[in-house]
Amino acid sequence: MMRNIVFLSIPALREKDLAKLPALDRIMAKGAQAQLTPSFPCVTCPVQANMTTGLLPEKHGIIGNGIWTPETQKLTMWTFTNEAVQQSQLWDLIYHHPDSPRSAVWFPLQAVECEAEFVCTHKPIHHPDGTEELWCYTRWPDLYRDLMKEFGHFPLQNYWGPMANVTSANWIVNTASWFAGQESPEFFYIYLAYPDYAPQRFGVDSPEVDRMLGELNMLLETLITKFEAAYDAPITWFIAGEYAMTDVDHTLFPNRILREAGLLKVKKGDGVTPSPIRSVTRDYEKFVGELPDMAESKAFAYCDHQFAHIYIPDHDSDTIRKAAQLFEGKEGVAEVLVGADIEKYGLNHERSGDVILMSTPNSWMAYFWWLDDTDAPDFARRVDIHQKPGYDPCEQFIDFATRSIPLDVTRVKASHGAAARDQSQKTVLLCSDAARLPLKEVRDVDVFHLIMESTWY
Repeated sequence: MMRNIVFLSIPALREKDLAKLPALDRIMAKGAQAQLTPSFPCVTCPVQANMTTGLLPEKHGIIGNGIWTPETQKLTMWTFTNEAVQQSQLWDLIYHHPDSPRSAVWFPLQAVECEAEFVCTHKPIHHPDGTEELWCYTRWPDLYRDLMKEFGHFPLQNYWGPMANVTSANWIVNTASWFAGQESPEFFYIYLAYPDYAPQRFGVDSPEVDRMLGELNMLLETLITKFEAAYDAPITWFIAGEYAMTDVDHTLFPNRILREAGLLKVKKGDGVTPSPIRSVTRDYEKFVGELPDMAESKAFAYCDHQFAHIYIPDHDSDTIRKAAQLFEGKEGVAEVLVGADIEKYGLNHERSGDVILMSTPNSWMAYFWWLDDTDAPDFARRVDIHQKPGYDPCEQFIDFATRSIPLDVTRVKASHGAAARDQSQKTVLLCSDAARLPLKEVRDVDVFHLIMESTWY
C-alpha cells in the first residue's frame, strides 16, 4: 500500500529562511531536515531531473534549461515535452507499480506527455501571427477547463517577466488544493517557482526577499491546511529547496569573447531584405539586428545563469583548445571544463558542450553576442524565453520609457548555477517524518531514493 506523499519543490529556499515560515511548524513537529547540495549545473531543469530520476545529466540528458540537438545544431530553451528526459522519473515508476497508485504533478518542467495520471502545467498557445493565448496542458484533457471555471485562466503574465508576482503561485496552490480534494492522488508533486525571482531582482538578503517569504508562508499555510483536509490518511511531506542564490556584481559575455576571437560569426539583417541565415534557435529569412550565423561559426556559447556550454560544431580539437584558453583566468570564471573535467561533474552527454564554463559565485553569464546595443536583435528587448538562446534574467525588469526589456545587466542582483561549494550555495531538504530522512547531508540525486524508499508501507 502506498503512503500519501506530497513533494514540494521550492527554489532558493535556504535553511535561514525557515524561521520566517512558521506555517511549516505544524508538519515538522516530528520531522527532520538535511542540508541539500545541488549538482552542477545548479539550475531548474537539471536539478528537477536529478531529484526525480536519482541520476545526473550524463544519464537523463538535461544539461541545462536548454536542450542542444547535435544533429541540427539547434538549441531549444524551456522545452515542455517529457521526451527530453531520457530516464524514468518518480511518477513514471509510480504509474507502473502493481498497486496502481496515482500521481499528480503540478507545474514541473518538461512534464507534457509524462506518465503521471494527472498533470497541470503552463503551455500557452502560440499563434502564427505572434500572439499568445493563455492555456495549460492538463491530463485529463478537460481538466484545465474545470480549473478555469473555478479559478480563471492561469496568470502566465504573473509567472515570469517584469509582472511576475505571487498571483501565479496563488493559482498553483489553489488549483492543486482543489484537485487534491477531488482525487486525493497518493503522490503529489508541486513546483512553486515564485521564490526564485525576488533574489534575482533585489539581492538574496533584501527586504523584498523578506516580503516574499511572508507571502510564501501564507501560501504554505493554505496548501497544508487544504491538503490535510483533502486526505483521510496522514501525509508525508518532502520539501526541497532545489538550489540557493548568491549575490552577483559581475557579468561575463562568452559569446562576445568568442566573437572577438573570430570563432563566432554574426550576420546583420534589416527586417526587410530576404537573407537566409541558419541561427542557433531557428532559420530566419528576414530579421532585425545581429544573429549568430551558425553555418559560418566555429563556436557558440549557450549561457544559462552561472554556466555556459560552448559548442564546437565540428568538435575540432584545436578549436576546443583555443576556446578553452580564451576563458582561462578570466574574471568571473571559476572553472573551464574540457574532457575528463566534464565527466567529473556527470555531464558527459552528447547534449553537453565541448567546453563548459562555470562562474565564480559573484558572477553570471549573459548570452549577448552584439558589441553595440543598437545591433541587438529585436527579441532581446522583449520577454521571449523560447527565442533567446540562453537564460535572460533581464526579462524580470522593464524600461517604462520604452516599454521594453532593458539590456542593462547590472540590474541583476543574484544568480545560481555554479557548483555548490560554499555553504551559501547549499539549500535544504525537509521531511515531516524524521524516520524517512535519517541523513544530515544529502545531494539532489538522493531525494529520488528517499522518496521511493518512503513510498510504500
